[in-house]
Amino acid sequence: MKVVVLVKQVPDTYEKRQIALDTGLLAREASENVVDEIDERVCAVAADLKKDGTATEVVAVTMGPADADKAIRKVLALAADRAVHVVDDALAGSDMVQTARVLAEAAKDADIILSGAESTDGRGAMVPAMIAEILGRPHIVGADSIEIADGTITGVTNTETEKITLSATTPAVVSLTEKAGEPKLPNFKAIREAKKKEIAVTSLADLGISAGPDAAYVRNVMVSAAERPPKEAGQKVSGDTAATELVDFLAQRHLI
Repeated sequence: MKVVVLVKQVPDTYEKRQIALDTGLLAREASENVVDEIDERVCAVAADLKKDGTATEVVAVTMGPADADKAIRKVLALAADRAVHVVDDALAGSDMVQTARVLAEAAKDADIILSGAESTDGRGAMVPAMIAEILGRPHIVGADSIEIADGTITGVTNTETEKITLSATTPAVVSLTEKAGEPKLPNFKAIREAKKKEIAVTSLADLGISAGPDAAYVRNVMVSAAERPPKEAGQKVSGDTAATELVDFLAQRHLI
């Protein structure tokens, strides 16, 4: 069974993130770029599938600039046997639909596509579902854990009120939460072996699809961006007139 792990390089979660006002996009050069933490947890799940013999091959697939190969090497040390890196200037500023189209094409031969439930930079949480729709496959959403047996994958999803068990036959797409796996630091041997593993760099032309502003589909584009306004002190009420002032404040804003 071939398992694809979708990987994204993101600005470090623990550093301040900024929006480039001229493009409206995340300023990725403003901080160190690393493997998304949730993807490391997905890799831990994939490593377990490889260890118990369920997965015969684990392939990391990412879409990003050339320097994303640093993130890929870490994933190769954690779990993947090889990687596919989609690099193309036309992909700069991609929205979720364009991202899903590219990743779906690059990962379409997988029996199971594993992804984090949402990235820590965009937090759109829609790309896995879009990939499933494009490929016409079932999607297990936001699973905290999964089990695979006899060509069926079962995931447990916890909502605010219920615990739901979802099952689907493979091929399938599964998005996992941060509870699904516990990442481990790769040892020296794994890091050394990762340097020898294959990273197949591919382009849009190689995949046979078009993308970018001129692609024949509706693409979301940021049209303007502005600095967040400074915080202003709120109105304070106190003393014998506090109740009256509060009522007036709410009434002026049509809140009562």
